[in-house]
Amino acid sequence: MFKKFGVFGLATILLFTGATSAIGVERYISVSATGSIKVSPDAVRINATTYSSAATSKLALSQTASASEKLRASLLASGITKTYIKSNAISVLPEYNYTQDKGSVLIGYKATQSFEVVVRKANNAGSVVDGAVNAVGDNLTIDGVTPFIFDSTKASAAARIDAVKRAKAKASAYARLLGVTLGKIIYLDESSGGLPVPIMMGAAKSDSGATVVDLGQQEVVVNIVTRWTIN
Repeated sequence: MFKKFGVFGLATILLFTGATSAIGVERYISVSATGSIKVSPDAVRINATTYSSAATSKLALSQTASASEKLRASLLASGITKTYIKSNAISVLPEYNYTQDKGSVLIGYKATQSFEVVVRKANNAGSVVDGAVNAVGDNLTIDGVTPFIFDSTKASAAARIDAVKRAKAKASAYARLLGVTLGKIIYLDESSGGLPVPIMMGAAKSDSGATVVDLGQQEVVVNIVTRWTIN
């Protein structure tokens, strides 16, 4: 038979007694830990939309296509490659004006094309936004800028090291508390915290009138569950 003891709700020690101890059943402590590291984002995602209103859907779409061409040209001139320019949606919808005497009256059509642009050099994001607005004018909206970590491989590795150190320290503390000797690790399961949820950030203007995107820091998190033998 065996007995299972909970310790502060954070760790589990499994002790086998009686007949089962004769067959050398392993005893262990199981602990969880979280490792994290803060990293400055190295890329920025820009969401932008070109649009135009016209009497016909064909004309509205044509004018929006012209605005989109200006946007693409501006992005390419800012050093953004085509690989990092993606259309998310294109729409043409009727526009109505409502009055009490006539109800809904068709007044034209509005066409839009939305884009997702990745700026690999995060510090250039502000100038990319300014270039796009200057090129397209009033037929463009900047819907959001999101600093993010383009490749989290190194950050995740650092968070993983932190998680293992914390798990071992916690297991050692429980072993001392219980009067046993901590042995080797026999189990590890990782549950990645993933990339942090990006914060939609507005772009501010500096004293010089240029747009500045504040990058801040983001946290990469790794969660693990470990099991250690005890003697």
